[in-house]
Amino acid sequence: MSERARPSVLVVEDEPNLRQVIVEGLEADGFAVAQALDGADAIDRLRGYAYDGLVIDLRLPDANGMDVLDEALTLFPAIRAVVITGFGGVNEAVTAIKRGAIDFLIKPFQLAQLSRVLRAGIEQRQLRQENAELRAQLQNRFRFDNIIGCSAPMRAVFSTLELVAPMNSTILIEGETGTGKELIARTIHHNSPRHDQHFVAFNAAAIPEGLVEAELFGHVKGAFTGAVQARVGRFELAHKGTLFIDEVASMSLPLQAKLLRALQERQIERVGESKSVKFDIRIIAASNVDLKKMVKEGTFREDLFYRLNVVPVRLPSLRARGEDIPLLAQYFVKKSCENNNLPARSLSQEAVRALMAYSWPGNIRQLENAMEHAVAISGATRDITVAMLPQDIRDPAESLMVAPVAIPDEGINFVSVVSQLERELILRCLEKTGGNKRQAAKLLHLSRTTLIDKLQRLKVHGDFAA
Repeated sequence: MSERARPSVLVVEDEPNLRQVIVEGLEADGFAVAQALDGADAIDRLRGYAYDGLVIDLRLPDANGMDVLDEALTLFPAIRAVVITGFGGVNEAVTAIKRGAIDFLIKPFQLAQLSRVLRAGIEQRQLRQENAELRAQLQNRFRFDNIIGCSAPMRAVFSTLELVAPMNSTILIEGETGTGKELIARTIHHNSPRHDQHFVAFNAAAIPEGLVEAELFGHVKGAFTGAVQARVGRFELAHKGTLFIDEVASMSLPLQAKLLRALQERQIERVGESKSVKFDIRIIAASNVDLKKMVKEGTFREDLFYRLNVVPVRLPSLRARGEDIPLLAQYFVKKSCENNNLPARSLSQEAVRALMAYSWPGNIRQLENAMEHAVAISGATRDITVAMLPQDIRDPAESLMVAPVAIPDEGINFVSVVSQLERELILRCLEKTGGNKRQAAKLLHLSRTTLIDKLQRLKVHGDFAA
């Protein structure tokens, strides 16, 4: 069996000698084995890797093994878990099986028996109807309307949304491109008292500068060249409902002043007309850049920022919520299959691992496109494998390549250029791993100690995880 195909298992056992015996026995039988000595360590590892199997002691120094089992099955419904204990009985065994374990072994047990149970469970794993139902349950449990996620950053977002959705407060949504800002805005609207009124979306960056004012406030016939008839603006269209202003940072300072006045006075004037029109709307604004920084730089009005930033909602990047990737990926696979009238597809664990290892610069939008790509080329195959993923995800090392260095006639400072290239590679790997030094060192084929030495030598500072 090749190294690539070896099934991966996480062994969670606090007794060192027994843990080592289990690890060595499973490795000798062809498994790739990771180990954790307590519940916290196990959960941390589970959130960063999609294991095929789990061996979990029922009694841990800091947690109940059943709770760790629940967390593992929440993150990966397809994981095959075996609970082990020296104090168990029939009741514990029944509880473990009911909660999703495939078997329950009483210490001392035969290593060959554990290996057989794990291998049979992994090889017979069928991500068909049963797992589709489990994933559906998870999506219903960890979602606010159509937003899927079970990670800590998304749970914080859900908590905020539940509090502010019933209110009329103005909301500012900030996050990278592709993180789902409009989906969040629509969700707030549909869970608000205004849900039966219009939701009007306006992208300030998608409209030529000279037409933004007319699009927002409306205009009368003949107000400017090309205004052959009067037109109602987005403010009036959204009356009694919600107006979503996306990429608000792209608006010029004069337009910002007019927007501020409209928000303060709750009325607008159509272009070419002096009569005021009152409105009753909820404002939700969004930006993919740091508005506070723009205020400091003088490119965004401070008074408008405070008018918009009544309730801030910060959306995490996809790389900051890695444990959500399996749920999101399977959701997008299901969505693509339904849209194309195809039978259901399932993601292989190896494909899930590849997805979790990627940095996702395009965030959720890029993930959705990647899953649509995989479904499109899967043909009649029911399981989506790594080979069906886009090239940049299958081979992320290519995305780490730095640009070639131009050699001027006067030559270059070799030491300086090499140090800069070294620094750039390290920063890219840290960005790719969300600041995790251990994972970044692995990408660079360095020891963690060597990477830390280089960070100090190159004076690279930041909030990096161990």
